[in-house]
Amino acid sequence: MARNQSRNGGGKRYPRSARVGETLREIIAEDLVRFDDERLAFVTVTGIDVDPELNRAIVFFDSLAGEDGDEEIIEALAEYRIRLQSSVAKQIRAKKTPILEFKPDMAIRSAERIDEILRADRERHGKS
Repeated sequence: MARNQSRNGGGKRYPRSARVGETLREIIAEDLVRFDDERLAFVTVTGIDVDPELNRAIVFFDSLAGEDGDEEIIEALAEYRIRLQSSVAKQIRAKKTPILEFKPDMAIRSAERIDEILRADRERHGKS
């Protein structure tokens, strides 16, 4: 079998960093639920971007608090960073564990803003 073909007969292989990112997302999301910290009560891990060398991973999140809660959430996640990295190290099979960095998911927030604008525009035209 060719090295860059999947077992199901061909096509591109799923990039390693994407596979690791998805695994990290699952592990971190599960751990966040276990933390008894109200700052993280409504935080959702939306995605993880892992560099190809697996040195760093950006953990993207969203929450019901929106932008107003970002600073407090980033502070809480930073406090738990070592614990999260330890959990990741125990659960994945890799030579090294990426250093975690936390950022709000601006793509989701941009989509929400666009949706709000479109909804307001529909309401304005529908009522005119």
